[in-house]
Amino acid sequence: MSDMTQSEVHEQIEVLTPAPQKNTPRVQASRRWLVSALCALAVIGVLVVGIRSRVKAETALAAVTAQMAVPSVSVVVPKRTAAAEEIVLPGNIQPFISSPIYARTDGYVKKWFFDIGGHVKSGDLLAIIQTPEVDEQLAQARSTLATAQANLQLAQITRDRYESLLNKHAVAQQDVDNAVGTYSANKAIVDADTANVRHYEALVSFEKVYAPFDGVITARNTDIGDLINSGSNTAPRTDLFDIAQTRTLRVYINVPEEYSQGMKPGETSAEIALAEFPGKRFPGRLVRTAEAINATTRTLLVEVDLDNPDGTLLSGSYAEVHLKVPAQNSRYLLPVSSLIFRGEKLQVGVVKAGKVEVTDVIPGHDLGDQIEIVAGLQSDDQVITNPPDSLVSGQEVKVVQATLPGDTR
Repeated sequence: MSDMTQSEVHEQIEVLTPAPQKNTPRVQASRRWLVSALCALAVIGVLVVGIRSRVKAETALAAVTAQMAVPSVSVVVPKRTAAAEEIVLPGNIQPFISSPIYARTDGYVKKWFFDIGGHVKSGDLLAIIQTPEVDEQLAQARSTLATAQANLQLAQITRDRYESLLNKHAVAQQDVDNAVGTYSANKAIVDADTANVRHYEALVSFEKVYAPFDGVITARNTDIGDLINSGSNTAPRTDLFDIAQTRTLRVYINVPEEYSQGMKPGETSAEIALAEFPGKRFPGRLVRTAEAINATTRTLLVEVDLDNPDGTLLSGSYAEVHLKVPAQNSRYLLPVSSLIFRGEKLQVGVVKAGKVEVTDVIPGHDLGDQIEIVAGLQSDDQVITNPPDSLVSGQEVKVVQATLPGDTR
């Protein structure tokens, strides 16, 4: 470059630079067409890009809308209740036999032989009552009977004599009839006096009070010297003793009507729990029911018998009776949150083939966080928990499995 002169450089540039063409009308028209085509292509490109973006956005929006239109729900499978259900009811322990002992004659207590807590056998002498008035009445009755018997004997002799004389035609028939009538009247008097004597002998026998059955004395309401009124008169009277048979105890329970069909004597098992024996249960047996529902309480009275040979359990105690009641039909447990309250019906939402079917159900026992369903469900139903108020039959949903409270699966 340094060896070349400035003029030589200019000549070289002129050789390399092309000569300018002439700006003809045809060239100008081609340029305008090319510019217009390029602008049209740019506009079309912009439109295509915009339309594709809008279509893509609308597609995405439709997908999101469709996804949001199908709500996700949690479901549970109904849990079948046990074949035998245990119910706990209050009961009062009572003796198998309990009886107050009254006097059957008037008098004064001469002596008693058993106090409270005393164990007696049938026929044991409990007390002696002194009855001087009854003793005198018995003596008088016996004397009256002796007089009547003497008169009867005389009337018999007279009758026999007149009948003998009648055969000899020594007396009139009227005299014989009078003698026979007198004998019959005296015989009736003797019979009445004999019955009167037996009456007073019975009253005298009541001076001794005996135990009617084996048991324990639970109360003694008298003492030596007390005036006793017999139980047969209208005067106020007091039972001398209270006696109870406690080798076998009775427990009466009022069972709600809904469990009444499960109360089968000899089949329904029962256990007795008492506060004074924590953690221990005593086996009992359901022996009978009233076979009638009490119209006031809507309960069935049942009796459970309990063996108590050593007297461990005390009559009058409060007890909790655990009864095993067989289930009458298929029953299921559901969370309370799965219920739908609409009008007078109780309903649940069941998912079948991805769609909701609102089903009427019949409730059983309310167990707090769970409720028993006695009708309207199948074992394989998927029940929606916490259903929305807008839930209707035929609505599509997306299922999310859930479990019952307390389940370990």
